[in-house]
This record gives sequence, C-alpha cells and structure tokens, in this order.
Amino acid sequence: MLEARLPQAALLKKIVEALKEMVNESNFDCGDSGISMQAMDSAHIAMCSLLLRSEGFEPYRCDRVISLGLSFSSLSKVLKCAGNDDVVTLKAEDDADTLGLMFESPKEERVSQFDLKLMDIDSDHVSIPDQEYDCTVHLSSAEFARICRDLSTFGASVVLDATKEGIKFSASGELGRGGILLKQQGSVDDSSPTSTRIEMREPVSVTLSLKYLNIFTKAAPLSEVVTINMSSEIPVLFQFSIGDIGHIRFYLAPQIQEDD
Repeated sequence: MLEARLPQAALLKKIVEALKEMVNESNFDCGDSGISMQAMDSAHIAMCSLLLRSEGFEPYRCDRVISLGLSFSSLSKVLKCAGNDDVVTLKAEDDADTLGLMFESPKEERVSQFDLKLMDIDSDHVSIPDQEYDCTVHLSSAEFARICRDLSTFGASVVLDATKEGIKFSASGELGRGGILLKQQGSVDDSSPTSTRIEMREPVSVTLSLKYLNIFTKAAPLSEVVTINMSSEIPVLFQFSIGDIGHIRFYLAPQIQEDD
C-alpha cells in the first residue's frame, strides 16, 4: 500500500495548479524512492515531468510499485477542501480504485477524509536521455513569468537569445515589437539566488511558443528560480525546484524559423 504525508497542503495545491493547465490526466507512479509523473500535452509539443522524493514526506511508505491514474481537475477540486496549512495524507491500497486524501488542521481539531476515484490511463513512458546543453540560464521565476506575460502583448512566440552578456527575450507582431534583456549579474559566489546567471559553451538562439511558456510559469510559485537549459534544435528544458523534495520539469520543442 501507499501512505504519504505532506506537512502542508499548500505545496500539493501549487504542484497541481502548475500541471493541470497543460495536462488533463496522468498516472502518478509511486515506488519506494518517491512519486513521479510524466505526460505530454495533447498536441505533443511539450512534456512535463514531476519528481517528489520519498524523503520529502513524513512518513512515506510504498510496499510495491503503484500507478495512480488521476484527473488533475478532480484532484484540484478535492484539494480546495484543504486549508493551506493542513497536513495532507495520501493513501491507496495495492489494487485500489480510489485515492484516499486526509486533511488535518494544524491543531488537529478538524480532520477531513475524501476518496477520489482513480482512472485507467494508458500512457507511453517516453525516455528522456541525459543531454549536454550549450547554455544554462538561472533567473528569477517571478521575473520570467512577468516577461512572458508582457511579451504576449506583442506576439505568439518569443525569441530567446543567450550570450555571455545576458539573455534577451524578443517578440513582434501587428502591435509592434518588444525586447527585454536580463544581464548576467556577478559571480556565483556573490550573487543572490535570484540573480541572472549564465553558464555557456556557445551562444544559443531559440524561438518558442509564448502560450506554452505562460503555462509553464504556473510553476513559478513553487520556486524562486527557474533554470533554462538550451541547445539549438532540441527541446528546451525549464526546471522549477520544489525545495529539497523534488522538481517540475517542462520540455518544449523550438519553433522552426522559415527564411524570408
């Protein structure tokens, strides 16, 4: 059976909100090392993956590998019944057709219990090879969300140009054009966690869909920093760390630019 206890419901709420706009339903694969999930959007342009390590739960028990087919919209509705500071316990038997959720208020004066029906979801697991990227950019996730929102006024896609100077976001359309440059700030030793830092082997330029980037920014409340890994002509990786417990990763294929 599975039993996993999280100290704060707010964390699980943020994770579900970060994923539900891109993916309607998916299998949560539970094993002795933790809980993971991987899914593609319906257009097969983007993919997301979630990892929650067993050490992040207090306690965590999973006797054998269990796959839980969940609807994100349904899970989100159930989680709205929990207070942000409630302790959440997830429970499922080996051959369960429901996921049990228990919410306990901080002083334990209120305990709520719900059973969410599980779904039978066929999904192909896509193996993600370890990739060497030409450029890795660390920047404030709040700043990233603001840039994506602002540039959506100008176009449907954005060009990311990463050089040693910094990373520039550019968009253009009928309204005009906009560009935002985040300059590299200081060294790794003296910069704040949210400073823009760039590690690169060579400059990279990619064109990406702003629609998807704005979906990815739903994960910004989980992490102060987003890490963007880029190389030409392969999917760009956006990673939001979830404290010490794990991470959410989004992969987005670059758009092919046609020559004029």
